[in-house]
Amino acid sequence: MPSRAESELAFLSIELASRLLKRREISPVELTRVSLNRIERLNPRLNAFITVVADRALREARKAERDILRKRPVGLLHGIPISLKDNFWTRGIRTTAGSKILGNFVPRHDSDVAATLARADAILLGKTNMHEFAYGITSENPHFGSVHNPWAQDRISGGSSGGSAAAIAAGMCFASVGTDTGGSIRVPSALCGIVGLKPTFGLVSVAGVVPLAESFDHAGPLARNVTDTCILLQAIAGKFPKHATVSDHRKLGKNPHRRLRIGWPKHYFLDSIDPDVRKAVEAARKVFEALGARIEDVSFPRLSDSIEAGTAAVLAEATLFHESQGYYPARADEYGEDVRQRLQQGHEVRAVEYLRAVATRSIVNTEFEAAFERVDAILAPASPIPAPRLGQNEVKIAGRTETVRSALVRLNRPANFTGHPAISVPCGFTRERLPIGLQLIGPRWSEAKLLAMAFAYEQAAGWYKHRPDTD
Repeated sequence: MPSRAESELAFLSIELASRLLKRREISPVELTRVSLNRIERLNPRLNAFITVVADRALREARKAERDILRKRPVGLLHGIPISLKDNFWTRGIRTTAGSKILGNFVPRHDSDVAATLARADAILLGKTNMHEFAYGITSENPHFGSVHNPWAQDRISGGSSGGSAAAIAAGMCFASVGTDTGGSIRVPSALCGIVGLKPTFGLVSVAGVVPLAESFDHAGPLARNVTDTCILLQAIAGKFPKHATVSDHRKLGKNPHRRLRIGWPKHYFLDSIDPDVRKAVEAARKVFEALGARIEDVSFPRLSDSIEAGTAAVLAEATLFHESQGYYPARADEYGEDVRQRLQQGHEVRAVEYLRAVATRSIVNTEFEAAFERVDAILAPASPIPAPRLGQNEVKIAGRTETVRSALVRLNRPANFTGHPAISVPCGFTRERLPIGLQLIGPRWSEAKLLAMAFAYEQAAGWYKHRPDTD
């Protein structure tokens, strides 16, 4: 069993840990050892990390400690132990993308995100487990083993950034950066009871990320609360239009929220969801109303068209990448069965289907933009179901059976399709004590307002304070 002091340090917020580091009340070495100790103890059960770079992390921590003692200028994440999803290139550190094909790949260059985090003086602990090539939503991996949910270890953590979410929820790291092509940041965040933000398309660079589907891929932060998510976004965000803002974490509580307009979807997002999830999302609506927000109905009559269109586009783009690298079909037997089948399906997408998907994207985008003329954000579940069991292929919702993959993706893919920012925030638990996530979707480049809304809800509801009993 860990000491109480270790558990308290492991679950510090980044904001508080940074203050304590600057005041020299704790040290980067102390924080890093706490994270490494938890990884050593918990990773055999949770399988959240593929690669751990303990010696390197401790060297970085000792350097960070010297910088504090010498009062040198430091970055936004100075001394904070973090992880990276294993599809981000990291110079000198194995980057597998959860695959056998890249099992021994050691990049010579950092991805833009890895380089940016290094400049922010974050301490990299290692690379987290994921669904193979990010091409799945469960993080059940045939090559490196499945990620287990810290809240119930017989359940999935969600994917494809499942290792990142599980590691954060279990106190193995303070934050992580993942990727999201059809919900792969928001789904694991919802199922593991943490916060995950998919930013506006292009806000965070995906250069140096092993891609899934070029026009859908986003990179974004995962953390235990909204403030820490904001801090991490500040560190990794690239250039954005002058009219847009990436919120300063110190201003989150100062942004007005009483005049907010929240969109309550009449179509699609609230269709076919688990009763416990519906109850939690309806309770979240009441919290926003108590905060002074105005709730307005919004319509998305064509949004269901995005399911087939989005699937066709992702299938085609993913297969194109794997063919261009010479991975598929030449090395087809090295893929897991689920990914191999999807790559084969990508071969079968016709040009007219892809072009139809492009046209549908325009239609869906128009619906979102029409809604955002009337509201500041759309409120929806981040997942229609709580975490399924490992190995479970189907789920029944309101008497209707669908695949686990379909259920987990369908509420998230629309924001990937259009590129709008979306955040998942904890909003309760099921009767089985499984986390539920609330999703807020906003206009492009509205991260500052979206984070302020999420922060106001988080502080009023308090769900972020709960953590799994992994010790």
